[in-house]
Amino acid sequence: MIRSDVPGSFPWAVFHERHPELVRRVLDALPYGPAERAAVERLLLESTTGLLEPPEEDTPDAARWREWGEPVWGSPWGEAPFLWAESYFYRRLLDATGYFGPGTWQGIDPFAPFKNAELAGTAVDEELAALDRLDDLPKPRREAALLSSALWGNRADLGFGFQLTAGPGGAASSDLLADDSAQLRSELERARGGLVCLVADNAGRELLPDLVLIDHLLADGRAAEVALYVKPQPYYVSDATTADVLASVERLRAAPSAAAGAVGGRLWRALNRGTLVIRTHPFFCAPLPYHDLPADLRAELGGAAVTILKGDLNYRRLVGDRLWPPTTPFAEAAGHFPSSVAALRTLKSDVVVGLDAGTVARLDGTGTAWRVSGRHAVIQVCPRP
Repeated sequence: MIRSDVPGSFPWAVFHERHPELVRRVLDALPYGPAERAAVERLLLESTTGLLEPPEEDTPDAARWREWGEPVWGSPWGEAPFLWAESYFYRRLLDATGYFGPGTWQGIDPFAPFKNAELAGTAVDEELAALDRLDDLPKPRREAALLSSALWGNRADLGFGFQLTAGPGGAASSDLLADDSAQLRSELERARGGLVCLVADNAGRELLPDLVLIDHLLADGRAAEVALYVKPQPYYVSDATTADVLASVERLRAAPSAAAGAVGGRLWRALNRGTLVIRTHPFFCAPLPYHDLPADLRAELGGAAVTILKGDLNYRRLVGDRLWPPTTPFAEAAGHFPSSVAALRTLKSDVVVGLDAGTVARLDGTGTAWRVSGRHAVIQVCPRP
């Protein structure tokens, strides 16, 4: 089990380096008052030197968190599982900024300024303009481009664009460490006329290619219905919520690109008709792996022909946030999922499975932090048994 109490490790750096920078950016982005600013600073100190304490009972989700945290309350933050402690940090950050209210800041997304700025950037129009050229490509290349964009969009903070080839701009083919894309296409073909679920990761420039891929699945008949799962509240800086989905659809509709505008219009109508539905569940902000899916959510996802999980956090929750031997078969770690499942993920944490021994030896030989750099990616599929 990965923890954050090892100096020099990636999880340690998240709490001692990344979170202080995040807190500075949050406090600079919105004019929080003295009470909120002081609460955020206290959280930052507590998360590196203090003990895990349950949330106040008057917050809406206190009962769930008190139950989830029974094994760790009273422990140092660094001794809790990294996934658990990191998730709780974001839950407490919402509390500190007044998100749960009552008060002036109730319901205000502390990360909205970052999301809005990214979505409004002129670079987005340039990326969306690439959609105007997709129709000129043969269908296999067009599908490969859409899948590639959805995959590499997961490293949007490291540079991202819609690609007209099967690889990311500036990335070598060797950066894709596991490629089950052919199997994913087979699973999607088998899903024709059924339900496809996509569990989103980030808003902004990553969510746009996810939505374009969803439009393609619906327009091509690969899916009769797509369920897009998002977070019920702000989480992990840029994680997508319903408000972010609506903003992204509107961004597509208003784009100068004729093709992007058409995609936005089709998605809008799909939402009207119910062939595209936005869903959420409290468990998507839980500090727990998908192995612990509650019965109602397990039943929902079990009804899908295939579920696509986007991003690093979903991957950690799928396989378990552990230092697995990287050659562990993906099916061994992900076979518990209730439907056929595909992971589209750029590597931004220590967890990885499903690699061959030669790839691991090559990467380890570079002496770089290849597991956490965001440079490498995987497309991995585990069919339903």
